[in-house]
Amino acid sequence: MTQFDIIVIGAGPAGSAAATWAAKQGCSVALIDKATFPRTKLCGGLFTERSRAYYHEIFGQDVDLTHAVTREEIAFWHEGRELAVLTDIPALHLTMRLDLDAAMFAHALDAGVEDFTGQAIAELTETAVKFRDNSTLTAAVIIGADGVNSIVAKQLFGKSFDTKTIGFGLEIEAPLSLQDPATQPLRIDFSAATWGYGWSFPKQGSTTVGVGGLRAPNPDMKDHMQRYMRTLGLPSEAVKIKGHHLPFGDFRPTPGRAHILLAGDAAGLVDPITGEGIAFAMKSGQIAAQAACDALKSNAPHTAIDRYKSGLKDMHRNLRIARNLRRIIFAPRWQKAFVGTFRRSGTVRMMYMRLLAGEVEYPELARRVLARLPRYLLNALRRTP
Repeated sequence: MTQFDIIVIGAGPAGSAAATWAAKQGCSVALIDKATFPRTKLCGGLFTERSRAYYHEIFGQDVDLTHAVTREEIAFWHEGRELAVLTDIPALHLTMRLDLDAAMFAHALDAGVEDFTGQAIAELTETAVKFRDNSTLTAAVIIGADGVNSIVAKQLFGKSFDTKTIGFGLEIEAPLSLQDPATQPLRIDFSAATWGYGWSFPKQGSTTVGVGGLRAPNPDMKDHMQRYMRTLGLPSEAVKIKGHHLPFGDFRPTPGRAHILLAGDAAGLVDPITGEGIAFAMKSGQIAAQAACDALKSNAPHTAIDRYKSGLKDMHRNLRIARNLRRIIFAPRWQKAFVGTFRRSGTVRMMYMRLLAGEVEYPELARRVLARLPRYLLNALRRTP
């Protein structure tokens, strides 16, 4: 049995950020993941300037973007029609999670975190992790950063997520033989799925194409994906389609209990409009680690959750506002009104991009959007509980 101050389960962006930040505060940290790194991860890989700022703050250096594609132009579509092409926008970086996550994991090891990757957990308790070889780690605080199918969340709440409110996405990597990413725009299609959208992200050597949205109103997500691929001129039978759940704004107001905390996708911290999760993952990992370290310094590990909730107040507020805005953007009955506003208003379009860059937050975006919506839509929103 080996004792640590903190055990972090999951070595993606949230876990590596949490582990690195805690180690920098002087805590002993074990980092666990069933995978070995580098490993592939199903994800669009959108890395914004907001993400870049968080990366620098947490890891103490700029992200290596030599393997990324950077675009300063984006195209928005709706029902087969181009809505707008925005140019001179804040830079959007299209990364491969294989490279990005491996870099963050390496930073954690450099900070002195102990590596327990490549080992599956056989048993999890409130203070210990047992591996299949019967070796055991214990800690005063456990941070679950193990994704949307979190075993830590399941241990705490009986299930990892609510099937009624969770999102779901399908995705492919279109190889060069099917599509040259150098000739493809960075593209978002608002109507590719019900209560969701489609995306085409050019990378180095491939294009990530997918559709995603709330799972419940999309029992036919495969049909949506195949239709979207045809729209982009991609043969659906030529590549393997993979699927995964997306928190998509379904965050936990209390992300843990006492000395057990949830970060990133495990806490549902994904933007319900843009689908961006990397920035929230890193930031929540940092906040969770700081809460854990402060609780340990006070010799009161059970206070970690209250400290963590306090640190997440701004993030939760933004996500609540985003969930309300999502009704305007994605609800079928109101989407045409929003699309009309988006097409007419350069202010709304640029505010959306500034949001991605971390230059504004959702309260300001909401004010700008609501000021430009048709009066009948505002009245309908007020009547909706």
